[in-house]
Amino acid sequence: MDLALAALLCALGGCVAGLIGVGGGIVFVPAMTIILSKGQVEAEATSLLMIALVSLVGAWRQERYGNVNLRDALLIGLLSPVGVVIGVVAANNLPERALRIGFAILLLYMAGRLLRHVFAPDGADPGGPAPPAGAGAERASDPPSGPAGS
Repeated sequence: MDLALAALLCALGGCVAGLIGVGGGIVFVPAMTIILSKGQVEAEATSLLMIALVSLVGAWRQERYGNVNLRDALLIGLLSPVGVVIGVVAANNLPERALRIGFAILLLYMAGRLLRHVFAPDGADPGGPAPPAGAGAERASDPPSGPAGS
């Protein structure tokens, strides 16, 4: 493996992780399979450890900005290992081609959902649950309106 190329890919994956919060897996796995010629299972397994390290640093920095929801993170973090165990067993028993096709389909699906969300009118969430009755176009990140928010 070309260490300079691997270092560049890791830096790129880390930047993407910090910028948009994807954990780097969206960059790491394809880069390792396409550019570094790793097998899909090896790339996924290596990415799991890489993502753990990247996630710790990213979460630490985001927490300093007040952007981490600890309750949600702990709930998801405690439940996710069950899925990881199942996924690792499946990954080691499925044909590598099926894993690559599944990963590509997942990326395309998520890209489509993100694009629909980005190009939706403000406040709309295409494909998501309907907003509660009486809910305006305020986003959760907007400050409250009225006397307390003025």
